[in-house]
Amino acid sequence: MIEVSHLRKTFRVAKRNAGFSQALKALFHREYEEIHALDGVSFSIGEGEMVGYIGPNGAGKSSTIKVLSGILTPDSGECLVDGQVPWKDRVNHVRQIGVVFGQRSQLWWDVPVIDSFELLKEIYAVPEDLYRKNLSELTELLSLSELLRTPTRQLSLGQRMRCEMAASLLHSPRILFLDEPTIGLDAVSKLAVRDFIKQLNREHKTTVILTTHDMQDIEALASRVLLIGKGRILLDGTLEDIRLASSGDGGKNIDETLAQLYKQYEI
Repeated sequence: MIEVSHLRKTFRVAKRNAGFSQALKALFHREYEEIHALDGVSFSIGEGEMVGYIGPNGAGKSSTIKVLSGILTPDSGECLVDGQVPWKDRVNHVRQIGVVFGQRSQLWWDVPVIDSFELLKEIYAVPEDLYRKNLSELTELLSLSELLRTPTRQLSLGQRMRCEMAASLLHSPRILFLDEPTIGLDAVSKLAVRDFIKQLNREHKTTVILTTHDMQDIEALASRVLLIGKGRILLDGTLEDIRLASSGDGGKNIDETLAQLYKQYEI
């Protein structure tokens, strides 16, 4: 389903010190720093797997998701998602994937949610019968009936995230990328989103890649975990493997385990 081999991506970032004189100096002599976002990342994910992709801020999680979704082109390496190279055939590729970014929205801010859904239907060229079927199923599963006629800007964060989830699934994607899908949600909303993801995976065999800093999301959803740091895959295994790698103590709190691993790998 997903095959990634030796992906590398480097960003050139302008740097300067604080102050007016430094700003003036930067106009004539700009200094740059190279950031290695991905440094030889390799892994494979099978159809129907739910994988947690974890690591500290700046580790390379979002860069990986952007490459897999076709937003970024890597400097080198190979990547196949459902048999396609994401950045070379974007139109066909996006029909097979759904993406939810917890801090970004694909819904139009000032129009009712249903209008955004109708626009997405046209963008993805979803057949009318499939669209109606998916809309009905998602409305029921995510309890959206009271929200569809409401402008996105009037929704709470939890309500909006449920609508974002539906928007990403209207075209029946085989792969779902979730980047911090429960960020800022209350306990009830988090449980609702987690239950929906589990049901989606169970009933439709949707492959799910989840990036998050909330380890309760990982414990609830992921049977496999990839740990990335400084652009490299450091560990690939179960949560139990992660615990044992940090201390040999299988009963340790997962947040403490992760903090110890970050320290152990100096990330």
